[in-house]
Amino acid sequence: MSGDTALVLGGGGLTGIGWECGILYGLARAGVDLTTADLVVGTSAGSVVGAQLTSGRLSPQELYERQLGDASGEAVAKLGAGVIARYALAMARSRRDAAAYRRRVGAMALVADTGPEAERRKVLAARLVSHEWPERRLVVTAVDALSGELEAFDRESGSGLVDAVAASCAVPGVWPPVTVGARRFIDGGVRSAANADLAAGHARVVIIAPIALGSGLVPAPAAQAARLREAGAKVLLITPSATARKAFGRNLLDPGRRDPAARAGLAQAAEHAADAAAVWSDGKA
Repeated sequence: MSGDTALVLGGGGLTGIGWECGILYGLARAGVDLTTADLVVGTSAGSVVGAQLTSGRLSPQELYERQLGDASGEAVAKLGAGVIARYALAMARSRRDAAAYRRRVGAMALVADTGPEAERRKVLAARLVSHEWPERRLVVTAVDALSGELEAFDRESGSGLVDAVAASCAVPGVWPPVTVGARRFIDGGVRSAANADLAAGHARVVIIAPIALGSGLVPAPAAQAARLREAGAKVLLITPSATARKAFGRNLLDPGRRDPAARAGLAQAAEHAADAAAVWSDGKA
């Protein structure tokens, strides 16, 4: 095995950010400190959480507390029915070719009227407490809008952290693709809600995935977790409870739902504390 512990933080909008922070704080209160991970993989919402968690500037409690309170001053976005329909059409036309699906979604994103890229980058820059890559290994996922290929940004990739996180959070049809170098990127969740396969080679893996579902062309976190187990890793997959899903509401991009989602994550964490300790410790699961 090439590493010991890996923490995978999946995508799921602003409610996903809140819920993940609640889970992380709840587990920390129960004695399971996931900030010690040798590798953190962040996709979309998870890239925001991962960047802040590995910055060394916020404890799990502080990260959680940042999700609470009035969010009325923040812009509300929405993944509308028209955009969802274009995703479905791209999937139907791609048949069994996952890369073709990602290219079609990328093409849609490149022509969508989603506002200035620079303005969106400012939003993500303000959301992060540090704009420097951390010492601890952080991998941020995005998808090349033209080729459909996965890009795993890290401190060795030559890109800035803000650019990488902005690219990972560029929901097609909602936010503009992000330019990094000579290429443009869209949300890493287009490939997978968690991209947990990037934790391959690590002995102990915890996956926190706000979006549990997948499709034939977008593997579900559970499928990726199963493959990691087959390779010999101890793996815990945490997905939202029914109570948490209710707290999310119908719009994952609504900042007003981040607070209740965070509180739901904190409450749910108790259900997973023993399993998380068994995976994260050196003992047997």
